[in-house]
Amino acid sequence: MIEGSCHCGGVRLKVDAAPATVTECNCSICRRYGVLWAYFSPKQVQIDVISRQTDRYSWDDKSIEFHRCADCGCVTHWTAVDPATERMGINARLLDPQILALARVRHLDGANTEQYLD
Repeated sequence: MIEGSCHCGGVRLKVDAAPATVTECNCSICRRYGVLWAYFSPKQVQIDVISRQTDRYSWDDKSIEFHRCADCGCVTHWTAVDPATERMGINARLLDPQILALARVRHLDGANTEQYLD
């Protein structure tokens, strides 16, 4: 089990395996968040919110919600609004740096083409 958390530890993430790849997206929100997304099925991720509930933010077509810790403000993950969606993203920067160092970083042009640049 691979574990990560926000800065204060109020939101903890557990995934069953280390990500082989992570995505750096240049869309208007991801570049501001400074995240690296690791994608999983929601069935592979356990999220424990220790303190208050996460704050949520949706924009554009409102198909996903970005979650952040209500205490320290770290962006922790995103979830699809449609519960049938079999994909979610966790902020891989919250994982141990040694785990993250093993992942291939892919670059997504989310600002323009929605295509990977590598």
